[in-house]
Amino acid sequence: MTRRIVSWHPSPSRPAFAPPPGAVDAHCHVFGPMAQFPFSAKAKYLPEDAGPEMLFALRDRLGFSRNVIVQASCHGTDNSAMLDAIARSRDPDGIPLARGVAVVDPAISEDELSRLHEGGIRGVRFNFLKRLVDDAPKDKFLEVARRLPPGWHVVIYFEADILGELRPFIDAVPVPLVIDHMGRPDVRQGPDGADMTAFRRLLDSRPDIWFKATCPDRLDARKEGGKGFPWSDFARSVAPLVADYPDRCLWGTDWPHPNMETEIPDDGHLVDMIPQIAPTADLQHRLLITNPTTLYWTD
Repeated sequence: MTRRIVSWHPSPSRPAFAPPPGAVDAHCHVFGPMAQFPFSAKAKYLPEDAGPEMLFALRDRLGFSRNVIVQASCHGTDNSAMLDAIARSRDPDGIPLARGVAVVDPAISEDELSRLHEGGIRGVRFNFLKRLVDDAPKDKFLEVARRLPPGWHVVIYFEADILGELRPFIDAVPVPLVIDHMGRPDVRQGPDGADMTAFRRLLDSRPDIWFKATCPDRLDARKEGGKGFPWSDFARSVAPLVADYPDRCLWGTDWPHPNMETEIPDDGHLVDMIPQIAPTADLQHRLLITNPTTLYWTD
C-alpha cells in the first residue's frame, strides 16, 4: 500500500452538548506518526498520521477530560504509539489522563504484560473483523485472557452476523468483557430487531459484559440506507439499551475513524448524539464518567 488515508474531519464543530467535568472519550485511536512508529506490514489500510497532539486537541475542543486509547489494527501488536500517547497525557499533578487497550501477540511474556500495565494498559482487544485481520485464533486468545494482570478486561470487536458463532468463546473468557460498538447491530431494525435482541441476550448471559454505545456514523450510514446525522435509527435503537443497562455502557468518538474516508463524521455531531441516547444527567454521568472510571481508573 502506498496511498495514505485521511479519515477525520478537518474542522469538527463545537458540540451544543457540554460533557460533564471529568468525562471520558472511551474509544479513540492514534495513528503514528509513521516516521517514529511504523505501521504493521500486515495492515489493511495506511492512514495519515494522527498522533497524540491531534487527539488531545480534539479532546479539549469537544469538552472531554480523559481518553481511553484503543490499539488500531494498522499498528498490529506493536503498542508503542499508544503507549507514547498515554505517557504524554497527564495533568499538572502527574495523574494519567489516558489509559489504553492493547493488541498483543498470544505468546506475550508476563514481563511484557507487566510493562504494558505500568504504561497504562488495562485491557486487550480481540478483533474478529475479517476485513481487518487475517487470523483470530480463539484458543490462543483464551490462553492470553487467562494470564492478564488483575483488573484487566477483554475487548471484542465483531459484526452481528457472527455473534452466535462467537458465543462459546465469549462464554469462556474468564475476565470482564467490553463489546466494541455493540457488535455492530443493524440499527435500522429498531430496538426490538433481531440483532439488538440477540445482543441483549448476550448482556443478560453474564453481568460483567460492558458495551460501547458508539459509532452512529458506521451503524446508521447514508451509504447503507441510513439517514446520516442526526442518525435517528441509531438513537431509536440504542437509547433503550443504555436505559436498561446504565451501569455497563461506555461512549467514545472512534476518532480518527479508521477507514471512514468517504463518510467522515463531524466529531461535534457525534458528541451531540449523547443526550439522544442518554437523555438524563444521571445516565450521562454513568456513560461518560462512572463506568469508564470503574474500568480504567480504579487504581
